[in-house]
Amino acid sequence: MSVILVFLLVIAGFAGWWLSHQRLTAKPWLEQGLAGDFVGFDRSALPTAKIGLGVFLAVVGCLFSLFTSAYFMRMGLPDWQPLPLPRLLWLNTGMLVLSSVALQCAVVAARKGQIDNVRLGLATAGFTTLAFLVGQLMAWRQLTGDGYLLASNPANSFFYLITGMHGLHILGGLVGLGT
Repeated sequence: MSVILVFLLVIAGFAGWWLSHQRLTAKPWLEQGLAGDFVGFDRSALPTAKIGLGVFLAVVGCLFSLFTSAYFMRMGLPDWQPLPLPRLLWLNTGMLVLSSVALQCAVVAARKGQIDNVRLGLATAGFTTLAFLVGQLMAWRQLTGDGYLLASNPANSFFYLITGMHGLHILGGLVGLGT
């Protein structure tokens, strides 16, 4: 429960910071001149897509915080039996790290105007992300083959839920990268 509270406090802090930079104390009805001249009617400096992405990421962050809180609350009960994690998950983590490094290299190359390196970075990130997703499916198959089924234990259910949601999140990022 404390994880979600900390996350919500961070979100509230960002919201407070953002609100403090808005013209909340402005009284537009007291302004003189044409409506188009009023500074409050200017479009936001942030594009709509960027604001939408920020809201989406906040929702996803809240969702994962709730999952984490539920996980920590549930694991204290007596029927919790942790499942053995396949070694393949370490390779998957490495794939995600490589993907992140490749995306960062693409950003640096884009700032320098090196289009070929941008393409290489994006392609590498896409490939390593796909490798991560395939690795996750292989890990799931290995666990189900060993008898660690979704409904057989709360720990198994949480593992499949959190890794499945993470996989959907990564897949959504791939769709965004592809567009």
